[in-house]
Amino acid sequence: MPDGTPHRLPPMGEAFALPPAARKGRGAGLNPAIRFEASSREAFDDGWGTLEAAFADLPPLPTTLTPDKSKSALAWNESPDIGFDRAVNPYRGCEHGCVYCYARPSHAYLGLSPGLDFETRLIFKPDVAALLEKELRKPGYDPRPIALGSNTDPYQPVERTLKLTRAVLEVLDRFNHPVTIVTKSAGVLRDLDILAPMAKRNLARVCLSITTLDPRLARIMEPRAASPERRLAAVRDLAAAGVPAAVLAAPMIPGVNDAELETILERAAAAGASHAGYVLLRLPLEIKQLFEDWLARHMPDRAARVLSLIRQTRGGALYDSRFGVRQKGTGAYADLLAQRFAVAARRLNLERRGGGVGNLDCTQFRVPDAAGKAPQTAQLALF
Repeated sequence: MPDGTPHRLPPMGEAFALPPAARKGRGAGLNPAIRFEASSREAFDDGWGTLEAAFADLPPLPTTLTPDKSKSALAWNESPDIGFDRAVNPYRGCEHGCVYCYARPSHAYLGLSPGLDFETRLIFKPDVAALLEKELRKPGYDPRPIALGSNTDPYQPVERTLKLTRAVLEVLDRFNHPVTIVTKSAGVLRDLDILAPMAKRNLARVCLSITTLDPRLARIMEPRAASPERRLAAVRDLAAAGVPAAVLAAPMIPGVNDAELETILERAAAAGASHAGYVLLRLPLEIKQLFEDWLARHMPDRAARVLSLIRQTRGGALYDSRFGVRQKGTGAYADLLAQRFAVAARRLNLERRGGGVGNLDCTQFRVPDAAGKAPQTAQLALF
């Protein structure tokens, strides 16, 4: 076994409990079956100890990249509890490996597992910037803030080389189009030369997600994301450059990191954050299995207690997907968390007044000419 614990082989022909597939530097310890497939495979021991040998010394999992030939860049949603209606995601899957990531189930639409596949088999959109420009040029396009990072992180490690997020920002900058960014990476600072001028025109907001201030917990929960201190430093640098920076304390996991809520907000305010938010842990579809496995591996002494607290916020289940309650939960425990956030945000002047998506300026949107030169006036754009 990877952790050195001996594993007793069952008699030949009996079902075999598959050993953990956890790899160093990865968040998930499993690759759950793809829910859309009609068949699935089950581990079976042949009596010769072959499965135990196969899982005794698992090698590191490399990250692979596959180009996506999508015909559009914009993804639309009508969710009533989300503050934007359109988004751009240059990447599908995320190398940060956050075990709780609500985007994991989307990998099943690609025929890949929401587990280890999600963080190792990435899909990228090489033409995302060109596709976006084409859509923004369509007659009748009605500008509203575009969310970058609504599904997976636009500044995950591969962005250092592919620079697709930067290419998207260059398009938005030329079109005077408002944008919001959510990330766990200090890599957003690489694009300050674009974001700062856009923010000066009230066209850009950045939100750093900070789940914990404990570096040990961060390493096992979100293994390839920037450290909490690097994220706080990014908030400080963004604010100093004039880019409004928010902090999202998310997800809050009962019995794991929820005790840190006020401290996260205090550190965020000290770093210059303009506003803040929080989201309760969400466990849709395969994430339930992944999170339970993660708890059993890393926190076996309190796994049952954590799951019990989560159920108290979800009407007895591990998840409630209804609009209006999926982000915050229900019940006494969830209500207390909401009250704690409201009190702390008010005390630290981190309430959403003046800092939300709705305050970005959509009236400056202009379509550049074909050569990408100065934007047309509103009247000329009619022809």
